[in-house]
Amino acid sequence: MEIDKIRNMSDDELKSEEAKAAEQLFRIRFAKSLGKQEGIGKIKSLKLDIAKFKTISKERSLAAVGTKTTAAKAGKE
Repeated sequence: MEIDKIRNMSDDELKSEEAKAAEQLFRIRFAKSLGKQEGIGKIKSLKLDIAKFKTISKERSLAAVGTKTTAAKAGKE
């Protein structure tokens, strides 16, 4: 998935897409352990998508903390 599309998602959409990708990754790995070879090529892209989702979530949480800290500092002065 492209990073621009991910950035335009809401927090709830981001969490649900991450959960879907993690579930899909689990299912492919489970099938692989049973000897099935279907979908193995998709593992790398799913792992990258999950990393992108987590990165955007972390950026948003850090930005929110940064704004609160800046606002608190401005109120003290």
